[in-house]
Amino acid sequence: MDRPILWHLPVSHYGEKVRWALDHKAIQHDRHAPLTGYHIAVALVLTRGRSHTLPVLELAGRRFGDSTEIIAALERAYPHDKLYPDDPDERRQALELEDFFDEQLGPPVRRYAFHALQSDHETFDELASGQVPPMLARYRGLVGAYARGYTALRFKATSDDGANQAFAKILAAFDRIESELGDGQYLVGDRFTVADLTAAALFYPFVLPPEGPVQMEPPATLASARASVQDRPGYRYVLNMYERHRARGASRAPATPAPISLGARPDSSR
Repeated sequence: MDRPILWHLPVSHYGEKVRWALDHKAIQHDRHAPLTGYHIAVALVLTRGRSHTLPVLELAGRRFGDSTEIIAALERAYPHDKLYPDDPDERRQALELEDFFDEQLGPPVRRYAFHALQSDHETFDELASGQVPPMLARYRGLVGAYARGYTALRFKATSDDGANQAFAKILAAFDRIESELGDGQYLVGDRFTVADLTAAALFYPFVLPPEGPVQMEPPATLASARASVQDRPGYRYVLNMYERHRARGASRAPATPAPISLGARPDSSR
């Protein structure tokens, strides 16, 4: 089998979900990190129009353009260190939770985080300039302005009402975690599954665990929101999942990822 290739955005929480799955299974693979915005064209070309977002995984001559589809393909191709439970009922529950967090947590977390960053230009500029090649990173203000404009347009990140609705969904996701956990440590059964990986990875832009791909001083709005929930079992659960299951293979976003053409070889690997 050829070495898998992951096309991703280093700061993306859906990208983190897939990177975590690859690292959990200790799968050697190469990575491409196109520029934000340009990545849409890359995804469309790679998937022949089936997907306009990253991550996309090239595996065994096929290209998978959805994080859930990617993990399913990895489970088939690399059955060790399983993320799917063997028990049919537990597997169904884990996949239902994966779908819930993908749909009900991922988008609102992204919107809320970008909304908070909109009000802190210095932090946003620093984060954005860390995702471009050195020759562009010199123009930090312009890069930050581009990132703010892109996220405002694509994710409606400037809407206060949208941010409030997003935070309500974040709280609902914490409720769901705590309901599923009960007195246990994991969402399904007694071991780490795709449900835990998805919930923790998609919460990373809000919780900012030490093992996550981005470390930053959160904007005041985000810091206040985190402080209001940091004593919740669901919040501590996310930190625990990262500490227990991500530290061994955590892969931080490269400081200056280079844009790569579709035909180029990767510049980073794991």
